[in-house]
Amino acid sequence: MNGETELDRLRAGEKLTLSQQLRMIITLSIPAIFSQISSIIMQYIDASMVGRLGADASASIGLVSSSTWLVNGVCSAVAVGFTVQIAHRIGAGEDREAREIVRQGLLSVFCFALAVSLAAAAASSHLPVWLGAGESLRGDASAYFLVFALFLPVQQMNYAASGMLQCSGNMKTPSALNILMCPLDVVFNFLLIFPTRELTLMGRTLTVPGAGLGVTGAALGTAFAQLSVCFLMLGALLFRSPKLRLRREEKLHISRSVLKTAVRIAVPAGAEQIFSSGAQVAQTRIVAPLGTISIAANSFAVTAESLCYMPGYGVGTAATTIIGQSIGAGRKDLTKRLGWIVTLFGMGIMAFSGAFMYLAAPVMIGILTPDPAIRELGASVLRIEAFAEPLFAASMVAAGVFRGAGDTLIPSILNFVSMWLVRIPLAAFLAPRVGLTGVWTAMCLELCVRGSLFLLRLWRTPLGKKL
Repeated sequence: MNGETELDRLRAGEKLTLSQQLRMIITLSIPAIFSQISSIIMQYIDASMVGRLGADASASIGLVSSSTWLVNGVCSAVAVGFTVQIAHRIGAGEDREAREIVRQGLLSVFCFALAVSLAAAAASSHLPVWLGAGESLRGDASAYFLVFALFLPVQQMNYAASGMLQCSGNMKTPSALNILMCPLDVVFNFLLIFPTRELTLMGRTLTVPGAGLGVTGAALGTAFAQLSVCFLMLGALLFRSPKLRLRREEKLHISRSVLKTAVRIAVPAGAEQIFSSGAQVAQTRIVAPLGTISIAANSFAVTAESLCYMPGYGVGTAATTIIGQSIGAGRKDLTKRLGWIVTLFGMGIMAFSGAFMYLAAPVMIGILTPDPAIRELGASVLRIEAFAEPLFAASMVAAGVFRGAGDTLIPSILNFVSMWLVRIPLAAFLAPRVGLTGVWTAMCLELCVRGSLFLLRLWRTPLGKKL
């Protein structure tokens, strides 16, 4: 019996035992976890390959990484406004209405991402200056962000199609395609980052072609990998999904109520991303005066930590599907219980990943850079963050639960309070006194506060109102 069968029983109103509830959560979470981890592996690939070019090249990507998260987060919020509605409609057995939302959602995501793409591209040459970068970093940082901006619509269409498939209960296809993106990224990076060179393999010397584009090549490699997978993801959604694929007799119909609900969900979700990513940008400015070694170590530590907390986001994705379909099916008897079970499950997984991160910190940073100073500093701050992982999971998975219920306003406020009233002031106070270690101590404390707030919210909030 698989997770989709359990979802069928959930939608049908059948009783689910605790073991069946756990099996549904685990079966849906595992592909979502691998999908999230694959996105971080791509960052590892880029960071590791660019790391061979030197500390300045690594720091230039690290400098704009928080800005790329900000832009991505704002755009992805638009997709969330539609995917949650799709989960509710499928849970209620309203597949035709779900397909109408798919068409409106894809069109809205593309138009919004295109507008943001043009604005971000126009700002790319100024961004490194705004972030306080030195002259040696500005050229590469600007070029990397420009490529990211130009391919933003592709990335967001891929994200939207993946989310729609996941909310229908199909976790495996998006996971497989996102994993495929990793080897594609390696191939494109290999050809674009480095110049044409001689390699010796099994005693034979081979000439390997290369564009020698450096940091720009890393951005293009990721963009081409995303473009390749985007076509496959849209094909899976629009032509192969049993519930969501296009039907000839069904035409695009713009529903004001669907758009209104999407805006109600997306605006707080977008604001949350602005608060969160904006805080990351502010944190980058706090780190920038600490020097190139600290900038690079901060960037690599963020990438390494992401590998450990992505399981939390994966479980949160599964939570959105489960809670959304549960509410759509009118399962008030199970919704709150499922919300707690999936949150505790995510916390357990990330308690394990936090322990792994603490033990493996030197190896994780060592994969990304050969520079001994960056390795030492990166590993030390990474170990600080390991202690916050379980409560970090609580905030991520509970947010997925609330998102499935269409509740994005209060989580957005909690993130704002935590990030801007705890992390940023504390990091700004500690950075000049303790250096990068102080910044990451502030992050650790803030994540513990955030997780506690989300658990309190989950305990006190009823779930079950259909959109």
